[in-house]
Amino acid sequence: MTPLDPLDRQVVNALQRGLPLTPRPYADAAARLGIDEAELLRRLASLLARGVLTRFGPLFQIERAGGQFVLCACHAPAGRLEAVIAAINAHREVAHHYERTHRLNLWFVVALEAAADLPAALARIAASAGVEILPFPKQREFFVNLYLPA
Repeated sequence: MTPLDPLDRQVVNALQRGLPLTPRPYADAAARLGIDEAELLRRLASLLARGVLTRFGPLFQIERAGGQFVLCACHAPAGRLEAVIAAINAHREVAHHYERTHRLNLWFVVALEAAADLPAALARIAASAGVEILPFPKQREFFVNLYLPA
């Protein structure tokens, strides 16, 4: 991986605190960094392409809108792993998944517009994947920042 230069570090540090709520948020964020909007967008694209950032976008507190995000896990037998992943990912409620080296080797996030829909959604996912789904609802929220010295 190409090392981050000081400006890349400043971009990561500045933008994780949020974009300005203005008509031109990238232009305004860029101005605060002493660069133009095109340079900021180019650097973001580069950070994503290099895998330094895996995602750049808003994080919503879905619970405030009546919804719910739930981390889930299951055991997907090695011989069925790809089929289980495909069955789980076929559900629009599934945001993303991770494979792990553990008995619970497949983890994924379920995103729901209404928290009351969780039991039915998990039952549908479990039935289509043919595995038991273990939900791990959020008990407490932590916000972790990554700050990179310039």
